[in-house]
Amino acid sequence: MLHRELGVELVNLSAGSPYYNPHIERPAYSAPSDGYDPPEDPLIGCARQMQAVREIKQAIPGLPIVGSAYSYFQDFLPHIAQATVRDNWTDFVGLGRTVLSYWNLPADLLEGRPLRTKSFCRTFSDCTTAPRNGLPSGCYPLDEYYKKSPQMVQLRIARAAQRTSGQENAA
Repeated sequence: MLHRELGVELVNLSAGSPYYNPHIERPAYSAPSDGYDPPEDPLIGCARQMQAVREIKQAIPGLPIVGSAYSYFQDFLPHIAQATVRDNWTDFVGLGRTVLSYWNLPADLLEGRPLRTKSFCRTFSDCTTAPRNGLPSGCYPLDEYYKKSPQMVQLRIARAAQRTSGQENAA
């Protein structure tokens, strides 16, 4: 197989950039404070990403594949991830922003502990709004460290300024 000849041992399939087109990479129930309303239902984008991964997995069955776009599923993420791996749509499920709010999800799943559903990423988008404002990425609404940090104050100020700027631009 060509991927082995090229030394490719694993591929993570993702799409878009969370900083320029967050509706593709980080679908959310509502737009980031400095973003835009998504042009489609976020589930459509998730399904499209999962289907693309499935097609590539079928086309190159010997290449281990990591699928993305699972965070949006929140409490259903473990079930959907299990089904896609079981049905050979992907070999691994990448957990991106989910681990910012629920970093021990994999351990809880593997050890059979009850899920802490209040820790699942709720797609508030502060994890991308913060870096666009020079702050570290983190789950400011759910993670106590970020919630109580001085950066949270800076993020609130940045969001308020963006809202004010957006209102002025709309006028």
